[in-house]
Amino acid sequence: MQRVKAQPQPHPQGLQSCRAVFNSLTDLELDQESVADSSLQARMVQWYPGHIARAERQLREQLKLVDVVLEVRDARIPLSTCHPQIPQWCGSKPRLLVLNRVDMISPADQQAWANYFAQQHLPVFWTNGMDGTGITKVVRAAVSLSKSINSKRSARGLKPRAVRAVAVGFPNVGKSALINRLVNKRACDSAPKPGVTRQLRWVRIGGDLDILDAPGVLPMSFNDQIAAQRLAMCNDIGEAAYVDSLVAAALLDTLVALPNAPDIQEQLQRRFGMELPPEMTGEAYVEALAVKLFQSEKEKAGQRILKDFRSTALGTLALELPHMQPAHSAPRQRQ
Repeated sequence: MQRVKAQPQPHPQGLQSCRAVFNSLTDLELDQESVADSSLQARMVQWYPGHIARAERQLREQLKLVDVVLEVRDARIPLSTCHPQIPQWCGSKPRLLVLNRVDMISPADQQAWANYFAQQHLPVFWTNGMDGTGITKVVRAAVSLSKSINSKRSARGLKPRAVRAVAVGFPNVGKSALINRLVNKRACDSAPKPGVTRQLRWVRIGGDLDILDAPGVLPMSFNDQIAAQRLAMCNDIGEAAYVDSLVAAALLDTLVALPNAPDIQEQLQRRFGMELPPEMTGEAYVEALAVKLFQSEKEKAGQRILKDFRSTALGTLALELPHMQPAHSAPRQRQ
């Protein structure tokens, strides 16, 4: 049986696109010979630790108690960090879309996504959990819901109460960091890696808002390996799920396909002393960089590339833009 190659498809439109994002590629049909290919296995990204399964069950129970859902996504990959089941879990509850790490994308990328979501009639809140940018607007929007909630409680003879919100999203998109900024202290465990938050925890924000900090949730499997690779590029999935050198190679192929590719080439030259010419694949670049700077150790070269991207040393940019096709669904070939 031959391996079936997935063909590029445009990103689906609108809020209902979440499920389609993870199913936009044709499933790969693998025979025994293909499965034995260690390179192919390394490219397949899968990560679903046990604590996420437990947390998901608890989260779905707690969702019955909340008034509003804060869906937090990574501004660099707004579609790939859209969990396909969140709309189903939330039902008719109000949802506020929070795109965190706005400091890691360019103003042009932010405007492109703002226009896109405006066309979907979906309000977006741009935040930076590191310095608190945009967080006050999120709180105001959530608290504003208390008027309708408490008016209904008053009609039933009940006392007013704080709005109950929950922050949900993929691992390491910055949910706990946002909550810590809201209370101006380390109320939730937070670190720049996936899987730090492992239990649900309620946090009081003043007297008007209670927020439930939840562990990151993931689909049980990734049918769309492009989305999975982008999660790995942005450190939104556990390191055990992928090989650094291969994800770094896919990242390079993605970067040079973006509209601002000339700027990226300049950054590569500045950081590593070598550009990525059209005839060279990302994988070949990682190998060449390993020889040049890391004594032929590809994993160290891959780790350095990923570190520089994640720290914005390669520039502030989004890996996904509205209406763009998946950047490396068809890997570039040597010419």
